[in-house]
Amino acid sequence: MIICNYPNGSKVQGKKYQPENFSQKKRQVIEFGKRGMSFEEAINQSNAYYLTHGLCVVHKKPTPIQIVKVDYPQRSKAKISEAYFKQASTTDYNGVYKGKYLDFEAKETKQKTSFPFSNFHQHQLKHMEAVLEQKGIAFVLLFFSRLQRVFYYPAEKLIEQYRTSKRKSLKLSDIEQEGIELTIKIAPQIPYLEAVDILLRTC
Repeated sequence: MIICNYPNGSKVQGKKYQPENFSQKKRQVIEFGKRGMSFEEAINQSNAYYLTHGLCVVHKKPTPIQIVKVDYPQRSKAKISEAYFKQASTTDYNGVYKGKYLDFEAKETKQKTSFPFSNFHQHQLKHMEAVLEQKGIAFVLLFFSRLQRVFYYPAEKLIEQYRTSKRKSLKLSDIEQEGIELTIKIAPQIPYLEAVDILLRTC
């Protein structure tokens, strides 16, 4: 088992989308288009589709780690058993679309009426704010696993709510009003560029 240590010293071992099936394993897995993909995997598939069709170039950011312990169960095999995150991560994905820089985070929750602010970190919000200051496009993809609903939510709205709201979470009603609900498709699975296009048309 790989033990990953965070910088703070802690350790870690507008439309409706309705997937067809839902199951619980080690983590929640959704049948995105009957392919058995997790939310993250569905986004990665979408990025691969966009790249293949020359629509945009977006990749998941690798998290830099420092390897501190390697086991050798066999002479020809090496197994990393302990590693440290070198630095706090910013957001999950970045890239370029129609000459615009894209930067976004993907989050999910089991809650049905709100999205906890605890899912977001201060350094992530500061990073997205810096992207916005440079005229980039920053947002979050929010997945309500029990409701089977996915939303595109602008970073500027998230930052405003995070800093001014007296609540500990984003209300679903606010997300519905200020965000854009995405509809699952065969390809791409999570068509977030449709929401980006709406933003670009209104700018």
